[in-house]
Amino acid sequence: MTNKMARAKNVKLHIFVFILVVISEFIGTRKFNIGIGVIALFPMLYAMVLGAFISWPSFKWLSNGEMKKAANFLGISVMLFVVKMGTMVGPSLSQVFHSGVSFISQEIGHILGTIVLGLPIAILIGMKREAIGATFSIDREGNLAVIAEKYGADSPEGRGALGVYICGTLFGSIYISFLASILASLKVFDPLSLAMAAGIGSGSMMAAGTGALAVIYPHMAKQIALFAASANMIGSAVGTYLCIFFSLPVTARLYKWLQPILGRKKIKEASPVIRESEDANI
Repeated sequence: MTNKMARAKNVKLHIFVFILVVISEFIGTRKFNIGIGVIALFPMLYAMVLGAFISWPSFKWLSNGEMKKAANFLGISVMLFVVKMGTMVGPSLSQVFHSGVSFISQEIGHILGTIVLGLPIAILIGMKREAIGATFSIDREGNLAVIAEKYGADSPEGRGALGVYICGTLFGSIYISFLASILASLKVFDPLSLAMAAGIGSGSMMAAGTGALAVIYPHMAKQIALFAASANMIGSAVGTYLCIFFSLPVTARLYKWLQPILGRKKIKEASPVIRESEDANI
């Protein structure tokens, strides 16, 4: 009887997911020219907003248990995505080696922006171990898989990474499309350099940036898409391994060093049990 009830709850989740996917894909990609820039909206954004709406506690459409189970499904989905991304790495290695320093050097900016700037700010505003997951990378699908494998999806680090992922999905595409429009209108940067910058390792953000650039430079639309896709592929492939072997260990070490200095509640003031728990997880 219990197994039948569990299967019934799973069917309920799948039905909700199916409905959200159909609605989001039906709306499709929408672009709005607001004069000083172009804002692009994508199906992933609609699905995220609708998912937040149906899970609102007051509606009681989903129980806490069902939402936790949905979080487990998210981990499985991310793993499948990473496997797909991994199959693209091998055939694309020649592109990585021949792409030059300009493509690969973008990862330096990702690390500097998230670790050097993001981690101290996260600790200053009161974040604990969530700061590690939130600032070790730009937190897209591949980075979520790295955190889930290292710490677990329900860990503080996992919650920090997922929080940044959600914010990136809700606001990242709008921000990137608007920023790309503003920078392109300044006529300071080459359109292809802006296209490369749009390929930060997120498909939705890349599409938003290239869509905005294509509106401003319609005669270069194909070149913009090519350079952005190449940079995005390299960012996803190289960035994942960079996160595993460099940025995540460095962020965890820096957290242990900065938390007693910048944290609102210093680690030494916590109980020995809390200190041991934090050290074990880091």
